[in-house]
Amino acid sequence: MPEICRFYGIVIKMFFKPKEHEPSHIHALYGEHVGVFDLRTMTMTEGDLPGKAQDMVKEWMTQNQGRLQEMWDTQKLEKLPPLV
Repeated sequence: MPEICRFYGIVIKMFFKPKEHEPSHIHALYGEHVGVFDLRTMTMTEGDLPGKAQDMVKEWMTQNQGRLQEMWDTQKLEKLPPLV
């Protein structure tokens, strides 16, 4: 799964697999914790990511929502800037 960003120990990844991976989403990894976030609603749909890490991922997603959806739609990944 390709890494698209890293900040504060959180690694953001996106993976494409036709029809098996809808709705559009990202994976956030933080130590041994993982969270799957829906790109449209920016909510965690699966996982055990701690609350503070969830908040940071959501803030980062808000800043990059359009680009994330575009990457999902075109399946062309790029590195995105970290949360600062």
